[in-house]
Amino acid sequence: MPMRLRLVSYQVTLIMRINEDTLLEGKSVVLVPYNADHVPRYHQWMGCPELQQLTASEPLTLEQEYDMQRSWREDDDKCTFIILDKQRWADPAVQEEQCMVGDVNIFLTDPSDSSLADLSINIIEPSYRGKGLGKEVTRMMICYGVTKLGIRKFEAKIGLDNKVSIAMFKRFHFHELSVSEVFREVTLGMTVDQAVRTRLLGDMAFMQEREYRKDRDSRQEVTSSHATL
Repeated sequence: MPMRLRLVSYQVTLIMRINEDTLLEGKSVVLVPYNADHVPRYHQWMGCPELQQLTASEPLTLEQEYDMQRSWREDDDKCTFIILDKQRWADPAVQEEQCMVGDVNIFLTDPSDSSLADLSINIIEPSYRGKGLGKEVTRMMICYGVTKLGIRKFEAKIGLDNKVSIAMFKRFHFHELSVSEVFREVTLGMTVDQAVRTRLLGDMAFMQEREYRKDRDSRQEVTSSHATL
């Protein structure tokens, strides 16, 4: 089942465009900005009735999906990454959209509170679920949110039946804030104090940040050179 998580923060409006040329490389995943090349695959994903229900989304036409992608890139209150399979992405012969396994989004929710935002994580490809990718992406986004976006408080709203995700967040020292029987979800929360910063940010070697366009152009150059041999 895809995970729908929410984290929390706010800063100046332009901060949400900070990732437009950001690539984050972890152990098993690579996070890249959501661009137009990703839209056809994303549109295919969102055509799934199960995913529409889980994300409370309405089906869109392909043209509407392109409009949505532009909105996500241009809006001041959204920060979106596409999650890639690092092993497949390491092969320049494999197109980037063929490496897609999900997405992660941070949404500003309350401009009056400089510590709050909303995060959702989706491991959409079924074959990639249950392999620890959600845990890795969560840690990456917590670190990115704290160091780049100024996030100081985190929340995760998780379906009550999603025991795996609940257990994962508790391993990150999230604690229960509330339970909604109406929406069948639990809200877990964590404040970024010094102990959290030491535990999660003490060793940032697990995640490398680079310029996305340079990496993308480099992959395309390798592919082009192979094609001309």
